[in-house]
Amino acid sequence: MTTEAYSLEHLCAIASPKSIEHVQQLGSLEQIEHGLNTNLKQGLSTNNDHSARIAKYGNNILPDKNSKTFLQLVWIAFNDKVLIILSIAAVVSLAVGLYQTLGIKHDGPSLEWIEGVAIMVAIVIVVLVGATNDWNKEKAFAKLNKKRENRNMAVLRGGQEDQISIYDVMVGDVVRFNTGDILPVDGLLLEGFNVKTDESAQTGEIDTMKKTTMTHVFSAIQSAGRENLTLKTQGDPILLSGSKVIDGSGTMVVTAVGIHSTFGSIMMSLRDGDTELTPLQSKLNAMAETIAKFAIAAALLYFFSTFIKFLVRITRTDLVNASGPEKGQQFLALFIESVSIIVVAIPEGLPLAVTLALAIATTRMYKDNNLVRLLRSCETMGNATTICSDKTGTLTQNKMTVVVGNLGGAGDFAFGKTGTAAKVEPNGTIDVRAHVEESAAPKAELDLNNLHPDVQELLKQSIIINSSATEEGAEGSGVFGGSRTEVALLQFTQASLGVTSMRTEKAKAHIVSALPFNSANKYMATLVELPARGNNSPSYRVYVKGAPDILLKLCTRLLAKPAEGLQHQELSADKISSIQTLQNSYSERSLRTLCLIYKDYPTWPSWFPKMGVDSEEEPVSSNNTAVNEKETGAATGQMSDMTFFGMVGIQDPLRDSVPEAVLDCKTAGVVVRMVTGDNLATAKAIALDAGIISGDEDEIVMEGNEFRKMNDADMKYMLPRLRVLARAVPEDKRILVQALKQLGETVAVTGDGTNDAPALKLADVGFAMGSGTEVAKEASDIILLDDNFASIVRALLWGRTINDAVKKFVQFQLTVNITAVLTTFVSGLYQNEPVLSAVQLLWLNLIMDTLAALALATDSPTRSLLERKPERKDAPFISPAMWKMIIGQALFQIVVVFILMFAGPQRLFGWLAGTPEAAGTPEAAVTDRWNSTIFNMFVWFQIFNAFNCRRIDNRFNIFEGITKNFYFMGILAIMIGGQIMIVFVGGTALDVERLGGAEWAISILLGILTLPLGCLIRAIPDAWCAALIPPFLKRYFARKRINAAIRAEKLDIEAQKHGWNMEGFLNDLRFLKKYKGGRTQSMKFKITHPRQSRQVQGGGLSVAALVAGSGVVAGSVGGVRASKRAEMVREADIEQARAGSAS
Repeated sequence: MTTEAYSLEHLCAIASPKSIEHVQQLGSLEQIEHGLNTNLKQGLSTNNDHSARIAKYGNNILPDKNSKTFLQLVWIAFNDKVLIILSIAAVVSLAVGLYQTLGIKHDGPSLEWIEGVAIMVAIVIVVLVGATNDWNKEKAFAKLNKKRENRNMAVLRGGQEDQISIYDVMVGDVVRFNTGDILPVDGLLLEGFNVKTDESAQTGEIDTMKKTTMTHVFSAIQSAGRENLTLKTQGDPILLSGSKVIDGSGTMVVTAVGIHSTFGSIMMSLRDGDTELTPLQSKLNAMAETIAKFAIAAALLYFFSTFIKFLVRITRTDLVNASGPEKGQQFLALFIESVSIIVVAIPEGLPLAVTLALAIATTRMYKDNNLVRLLRSCETMGNATTICSDKTGTLTQNKMTVVVGNLGGAGDFAFGKTGTAAKVEPNGTIDVRAHVEESAAPKAELDLNNLHPDVQELLKQSIIINSSATEEGAEGSGVFGGSRTEVALLQFTQASLGVTSMRTEKAKAHIVSALPFNSANKYMATLVELPARGNNSPSYRVYVKGAPDILLKLCTRLLAKPAEGLQHQELSADKISSIQTLQNSYSERSLRTLCLIYKDYPTWPSWFPKMGVDSEEEPVSSNNTAVNEKETGAATGQMSDMTFFGMVGIQDPLRDSVPEAVLDCKTAGVVVRMVTGDNLATAKAIALDAGIISGDEDEIVMEGNEFRKMNDADMKYMLPRLRVLARAVPEDKRILVQALKQLGETVAVTGDGTNDAPALKLADVGFAMGSGTEVAKEASDIILLDDNFASIVRALLWGRTINDAVKKFVQFQLTVNITAVLTTFVSGLYQNEPVLSAVQLLWLNLIMDTLAALALATDSPTRSLLERKPERKDAPFISPAMWKMIIGQALFQIVVVFILMFAGPQRLFGWLAGTPEAAGTPEAAVTDRWNSTIFNMFVWFQIFNAFNCRRIDNRFNIFEGITKNFYFMGILAIMIGGQIMIVFVGGTALDVERLGGAEWAISILLGILTLPLGCLIRAIPDAWCAALIPPFLKRYFARKRINAAIRAEKLDIEAQKHGWNMEGFLNDLRFLKKYKGGRTQSMKFKITHPRQSRQVQGGGLSVAALVAGSGVVAGSVGGVRASKRAEMVREADIEQARAGSAS
């Protein structure tokens, strides 16, 4: 068997769509082995060259998206309506200028053509710089996407289990999966324990699908014959790529990978999907639209005013005797100036500034172990008001060690010594003979090596057999993969029970079925078949481990004398009380406790599901996070009369960085709440160590069952004081998130399990652990690569940095907008030509839109960001402190420019001997030189004001962290160098005259005055400035906030109903796109409404199903956030409006 018998088309037909007929055509398991040239027990051989296999079936890598080339980005940047108009005007100006230069005789050199060329060059520079920014941004996001999509999968190769990248999985591989995995390939189920998957994103089926092994399917097919074959009657063994394993674990053989798999074909058909849009961009759109309207109005007013003046000039004043080309040149000049005002004033850089800040921040956040999946989460996290955090692995190190335990009764026989802590030997083994406190001291110590052989074997089997962890690498290597709790138990068996190989021990038992751990039930169970004795039928034994407070209730007996054998005695009330006391003593020392119980059955337990066999029950809704009662047994009381065997205490130390990180959150006004499945005593001890609680009587610590019983009124009263929720199930976390959001909180949540997905999806920001399940990661917004709570604080810092970066840019740009437009408008009417020419305005536009964005959007987080409280969701984007700075700086710059423009050099300084006029220079030349001085000073205003704009609050230190921002320093150098070059060598092309030392001194000294002015403005209380706002403006903005809240309510309801939230962004940008286009237009705003979603060929999948996400979380996201928020804002603003009206 050297070649594969199955064709690519045959294998693809199995899953697209799912077909039992194509499964039946495979023949048998032996034929599958032959057809795929693989071994279903040991996997693909590690010695063979698999190049032929990859050539035939493909690899599991989707081709890279056809990203835009640099030339395409250049064309997009140029495809801006205003720039096109300006280009046409520049071409006409060039043509007229060439005619004047070449077609008319002149006494001296004629340079009328230079203005047209200069404008063209300026347009080229603007386009190239914008395209370069977009190019770098796309490369940064593509790099992050590759890192985000890659992950490892357990695969059998040559009989050895190994973790390999999903990109390396091939057809014929035997893959192992567990609850919470997202399958990266199509395949067929070989072995499985109660496997259920969510295929809603692939097939639109909202119910979870129970899977059946190929062995049972082939058997059912043979029994049914060749006709009437259905997946429902014969069983469904087909596993689809992209589906989520909701429950169970198993192995599968791979049948399709890459573009030939179900997920791959869907993704290839959606390659032209939408670009993600963010709330911060949405916030900027109303502002951009308003500014654009004012800019166009100002430009039109300027054009008509100067046009009337132009008509007067050509009929009555200086242009009466001018030639036709000269008059045409003058008209083109005023037209170009009008268009240039639009170029400068319309802030198309506002939405793009967000993208730039996000591109830089997400790249740096990755270095801080925050892998951003959804860009909006970066912004939202900056104003989070509460964090609901898991304990294990987030607050603690997730380095678990069994440090103490008990066999039989409460302290009758125990291991672990008093007064010492857990210890890891240099060779990696764990000293489990360590205890934590005298209060938990055993009555008699027991050497585990001297246990009765039957008891020792029972202890080994109950840990090794009933485990979801796997031994990685060579047999006996001692390297384990899986849950840290499971790994700690396996390491305990190595260190104290003499186990050398987990595989060898596991091979001794005949495992027939298993119930994986579920957070709702807090236990896992494994059923093994015991060897028959004599003529008796084989019997069965169930091993169970989990939470003591749950499993202890199921026990009626306990192991009496571990040193003498498997002797049982009744579990009396006194014994139960002693065990519970011991458990509490463990918990109070922050130890996680696990209980071990078992029971022998003469026949298969009726409540235990059979592996790989489909039950007759109805499918379970994917929105239901609880496990079906028939399969858990405990819920129906069928798991009973069990034997208590022992209990272990597992130490998971608190992370060193957590107390400081929690303190940082408190300083930043963020409340940290811990949600854990541990018991109340353990949770309280950890919370106290972490600083989440301080022992204050106002702080509430409660258990999940008590929390779930509270009514809405009691919950609203209690929630502000709740700090710890113990013995919580995932549904408790979802309820907590929803209740907090109803109170107007911005909620961040951590989670690592499949059942955490609803809470992660519902939260404003969901953090999944890097070690968590793939389902949790898909439901999250940010992945914590190091599972560390301190990384959440870094995300908080970066969120505030992103918001501040965009606000800094807005503060800078609005200042330049106001001053440039007013200066050009007034000066153009006052004199024949404005102080700032068209090409100079384009240079200012380059400073504002691109260079300033790069300089101000690249600051790194500083600790001072944690010293302020989060902003409210309804807070205005531009704060009073920002308005104060914008208006103050703009007024100063306008006043200075007008004084210099109207007074002139002679009146101000009495320059007689030093002026060109004194040497016989015409007055026009003096004016040109003075205009150049004003232009130079204007640019220096903006350069120094960039320092002011590094702060948006009222603090005075504008140089904080400046030495770490090389972008700012570099961009500043470019701006200064560019301005010097323009003044010295710009000449006629840039409408500037060379300036002397006096003019340079005036420009720089007046420019530098913006720095002390900034300090003076910050010293003015915000309340004083707010008092100056007229009441009618307050009422106007109050009404706008009410309308915005109502609109947000409608959009959020639609988003929750259909899974989209971009329509509002489209409406807001319509005006801006209409009059600008270009880079703004290139953002992929096109959306397909879910009600009109198209169908993907062959898969029957609506795009809405894929966008909305999996069924496991879809039904849990709905709710009251939008309506509640809108209601609160409406009430507050109506009151404010009434108060303003009354006044």
